[in-house]
Parts: sequence; C-alpha cells; structure tokens
Amino acid sequence: MHIVYVTDGKAGHRSQALGLYQALQRLSQQAVSFEEIAAESLSRFNLFLARGNNQHPLIQQQPDYIFSVGSHTQLKALLLGQVFPQAKTVVLMKPKFPLQWFDYVIVPQHDGLAEQDNVIVTQGALNPITNEKRHQKKRILIALGGASKRHQWNEAKVLQAIEKIVQDNKKSEIILTTSRRTPKDFLSNLHEKTFAKNLQIFPVEDTPQGWIFEQMQLAEAVWVTEDSVSMLYEALTAGCKVGVIEIDRLKQDRITQSVDQLLKKGWVSHASQLNLLGLAKPLKEADRVATYLLAS
Repeated sequence: MHIVYVTDGKAGHRSQALGLYQALQRLSQQAVSFEEIAAESLSRFNLFLARGNNQHPLIQQQPDYIFSVGSHTQLKALLLGQVFPQAKTVVLMKPKFPLQWFDYVIVPQHDGLAEQDNVIVTQGALNPITNEKRHQKKRILIALGGASKRHQWNEAKVLQAIEKIVQDNKKSEIILTTSRRTPKDFLSNLHEKTFAKNLQIFPVEDTPQGWIFEQMQLAEAVWVTEDSVSMLYEALTAGCKVGVIEIDRLKQDRITQSVDQLLKKGWVSHASQLNLLGLAKPLKEADRVATYLLAS
C-alpha cells in the first residue's frame, strides 16, 4: 500500500497525515509506504493533462491513497486523484470543495460536519501519538501556548496557575515548556518568581523535534493552556491525565466549545492537584480511522 501526501509544509498538518499513515502501518497486513510531495511543485495544468495516465514524473509509485491537509493542497490532491483514478482521496479537514468530491473526509467534531458514508468525525485532529504506557508517577508536564485569534495571553493568570500547580504537587517532578506563541519575556518574568526553582524549564527553542511527544509518554499528567487545543488531544492520546490552564477568551466558537465539552465530560479538568484530575481517557482516533479505511 502506498500513500502520497500532498503537503503545504505546515508541521501541524503533517502531524495529522503522519498519524493516519502510522496507524495504517500498524494495522495493515501489507507493507505501507509514504511519500510527500509539495503542493507548490504540482502544476495544475500538468495534472489536468495527465488525467488517467496513472503516472506522474514527481510521484515515485502509484498511490493507493492520496492525503491532503490544508486549504492550498485540496485541489492539487483532487487533480492528482484524476491522474491516479484507482487511488482514494483523503482530506483531513473540512474541505472547501463539495464533500462528495473526496473519497473520505476526516474532520474533528468541532468542525460541525455530520458523519455520513464518506465523512468520519473524530475527537480532535489526528496525531502520530500512541500510548506507550511509560508514564512515571508524579511526573508533570506544563505546556504553554500563547495568544491566538480566540485567546488573549494573560501573564498574571498563567503565572498564578503555574504557582498553584507547584504548590499543590510538592512531591512531583514538574517540567515546563513553552511554544512559539509564548511571549518572549514570559520566561524571564517566571524566573523571578520564588516557585520557579521547583520547575525544570525547557524553552521551545532548546528542545529537539519530537521532544514534547516524548515528554507526554513520560508524564503522568499534562497541564496545557486552553489555546493549545491540539495539544490537549495529543496529551489525551498519549494516555495522560490532562489539566487545563485558563487564559482570557476573545470569542466563543466551535474550538472553544470543544474545550468546554472536554471539561463537561470530565476528560480534562481545571483542577491544579494531580490526584484530583480525572482518570486518563486515552484516545485512539487514528487507529479507529485506519481500521475504517482498511475495512472499506
């Protein structure tokens, strides 16, 4: 089985495609290969001319599936599907084209689409994490995001939340990391606080690729600022207990409502004490989708 992934180069989009590919690799009884092709390298005119040819100079072997994530990749993936008509087109987001144009549409629940024959609704976006069951008792990870179109960074609120986590989990090992969106001066302000001596701090700039996924495998619990919705689902998929650090909301929409739904279901919590967090609710959404594709 061969997968061609039409990529826009965005890490978050690639993570979704890798998640589904790796799940197919785990569950398929045949070998599964994966090939990435940049959307910008595919000429729409040449794709149109190559319809039905079952070959393209940039594609190494005939695909069984064509994945796309990102608005700028969808048309190229559809045209590539006409070049290789036996391949199934899979879009991992709410498409800007009619649903029927794709063989499979895989969307997180917050996108608001109803499940139907070719539409698979998932809890959060897919990711390449599995629960490796290596979690260490009393090991905590705090993962900070930043401002977004839905959230305004509130440094005082975040510092207060971190201090409360430290105070309420004095016998725990606590690792803290930032993201590209975390304000540049936040860590220097954090270091001035007396409770910071109880933290192991790893700025995102100093962490290698895959570091945070490894930390999720080791942590018993992960606290995430609520703007980082994908990270909430990644922590759940890793099998961690998950806490939410509140920051100011600029607006309510399906994304913020999805966080509220997780809180309502008890999958995540505003509690600051490890033993008050709900039991881990490990998700296996990539495996569930892969199982459906293989059965189809």
